[in-house]
Amino acid sequence: MHILITGGGGFIGRRLAKELLEKGGLAQGDVIKLTLVDRAFPMGMPQDARLECIEADFSDEKVIGKVLGQQPDVIFHLAAIVSGEAEKNLDLGMQINFHASLQLLEMCRSLAFCPRIVFASSVAVFGGEVSKTIIDETGPKPRSSYGTQKAMVELLMNDYSRRGFVDARSLRLPTIAIRPGKPNAATSSFVSSIIREPLHGKKASYPVPLETDVWIQSPKRVIQNFIHAANIDEKILADDRVFNLPGLTTSIQEMILSLGQMTNPEVTKLISYEPDAFLESIVLTWPPNFDTQRALQLGFVSDTSSEEIIRSYIEEEGITNVLN
Repeated sequence: MHILITGGGGFIGRRLAKELLEKGGLAQGDVIKLTLVDRAFPMGMPQDARLECIEADFSDEKVIGKVLGQQPDVIFHLAAIVSGEAEKNLDLGMQINFHASLQLLEMCRSLAFCPRIVFASSVAVFGGEVSKTIIDETGPKPRSSYGTQKAMVELLMNDYSRRGFVDARSLRLPTIAIRPGKPNAATSSFVSSIIREPLHGKKASYPVPLETDVWIQSPKRVIQNFIHAANIDEKILADDRVFNLPGLTTSIQEMILSLGQMTNPEVTKLISYEPDAFLESIVLTWPPNFDTQRALQLGFVSDTSSEEIIRSYIEEEGITNVLN
């Protein structure tokens, strides 16, 4: 089986690739070839004869056309311009998040093969009244260009699946926390930073009020859910190919308290409140409360607590000198 991961050089793409190479897990069969496409790849990529890393822009028609000409069986479509950057640069966000995704679908149609696509969408497709609980039937009302672009691609994934051009399923991801490495341009990046940086003895800040609720999911659960999505029989999906993934509702305050209880007060003293009007204008439109019955019934998984998410990060990063 041939698998393609767009955005394969990013944190989630690399982690997904590692999981597939080491454990497989796809019902369609063993991984014979795994192709990753991204603008750049960091040092330390897995050394595996089945792995092909292509440095290219996802919107490059020639490169993507050549890869799709090999007719991959499963495509994990993760390539995207993150939320903050997409808001500041509309043209770039539209080029990568929307037009390149449409190009991917059109190429699948013109090549007349029907790959299974798992598309990384986002809860940013919702916005407005954040006190309401989002249910499976709640329609998207994004309040950002990033959310709008993701919502448009969701619709295309549904329609191209209805017509039999692809077999897609779109996962609306919660904020992923805790991401390792450095902060990125995502407006939700601070959710990881307020835990990650203090654990490494560095200062961090949050730009929204302490009581702000967020909807989060650990990288571990995200990878599990991507693979699970690829294994769902298309017959039970019909024309509804979009899922609100089950996440965890917590607040900035709860996350910091959990960190303090697991470590010591000196760690949390590194965290401060630094208001940012731009970030507030986006983050505070993201609803934190979801009823995800359909996803849970189909076997998608969630984390149980902020402590579980923090402990998972500490174990994965091998941090040993901060726990109580």
